[in-house]
Amino acid sequence: MDTITKLTKFLPSFEEIQDILNDNPTAKYMLKKTLESLAAYNNKNNKHINTNELEECSFLVQALVDKTWEEIHTGNFSLVPINVRKTYALACYCRIVFLLIESMEKPQLEKCSEMLDEAMLLGYTQNIFENCRTFTDTLMEMFDSELDPTLELKLPILERMPRIAANCDILQLDSPSVQEFNEKCFTAQMPALLLNTINHWPALDKWLNLNYILKLAGNRTVPIEIGSNYATDEWSQQLMKIKDFLKRQFPLEDVDPKDVEYLAQHELFEQIPQLKIDFTTPDYCSLGEHIENVDIKAWLGPKGTVSPMHYDPKHNILCQVFGSKRIILASPQDTEYLYPHESEFLSNTSQINAAALNMDEYPLLSRVKFYHLKLQPGDCLYLPPKWWHYVESESPSFSVSFWWE
Repeated sequence: MDTITKLTKFLPSFEEIQDILNDNPTAKYMLKKTLESLAAYNNKNNKHINTNELEECSFLVQALVDKTWEEIHTGNFSLVPINVRKTYALACYCRIVFLLIESMEKPQLEKCSEMLDEAMLLGYTQNIFENCRTFTDTLMEMFDSELDPTLELKLPILERMPRIAANCDILQLDSPSVQEFNEKCFTAQMPALLLNTINHWPALDKWLNLNYILKLAGNRTVPIEIGSNYATDEWSQQLMKIKDFLKRQFPLEDVDPKDVEYLAQHELFEQIPQLKIDFTTPDYCSLGEHIENVDIKAWLGPKGTVSPMHYDPKHNILCQVFGSKRIILASPQDTEYLYPHESEFLSNTSQINAAALNMDEYPLLSRVKFYHLKLQPGDCLYLPPKWWHYVESESPSFSVSFWWE
């Protein structure tokens, strides 16, 4: 069975998705006509097809991609109706099939790969139809086999950093049991440095070879932060291919990149599930009220990336795969002395530079107790909800965080 036949078989029937489209008669017409046309194309084994009808449906579905893209980019992203995002994803999926019918050459595959990433990043793709995951997996397998970025780019293999003695102002526990973690950290709402708890992760060795990451993820498009600190005016965000990000930020030559870029707080492992087999969710995340919903985020960047002093509303375990990070903490009890930004967007972020305190500008800082530690490869940092933390990469770094309630 060829790839086009597989993909059209995995697409939903119109009946399977019509509830998504009930409030949008235009999209309902476009996708109904498109899915019926693609089903007919598949059933006739690509022969004796009305090419004019295919071209018309290809045009219609591209128009739907453009229309829903505009809706998604109008106003606050968090307020975009979920069915608009689902419709965008469905339109992208159908458009990809039409593009592949036109051509399977490399430039077309690259275009389709970018569209798939945008569907996953901007759209809503979780279980919107029965074979949704199979459809995307089939596409990713094809892109990975036909678009191997390691053929045109070589990246360094990083050395495992030796562990160094470092001061730690918070509780340290050596591979605690879930019961011990619950008693001393979770229930007590106290941060802790957890040692020797992820030594079994294959990621600790495999991800040092950046060519391994390049091969699995290089062609995927992700949001990249530009600038070392998201709270500054110079900070921006841009969608780019991981291979371009890695090429600039992790060059073979020992040179500093012109601009610090950061793949931060991104659900990379939902987008690239092949990487997910290299680690496991810590058992400590089984404590809580909503243990079925653990948000797993990736943090990959060069030396010098900074997350300014801020807090998160959920429990957080930050696991260090390679590189080291300087971390400064402060208790929720000191929130009123930490000068949070007044804007709603940055209300969980402090105005201070925790690495260079300015007592003249922010005199209330004298009342804050700060806690200092170094996060090294194999370490995990547990942060209870609303504990303030400043994080600075001291070297090229890859971290994985687990957030849960």
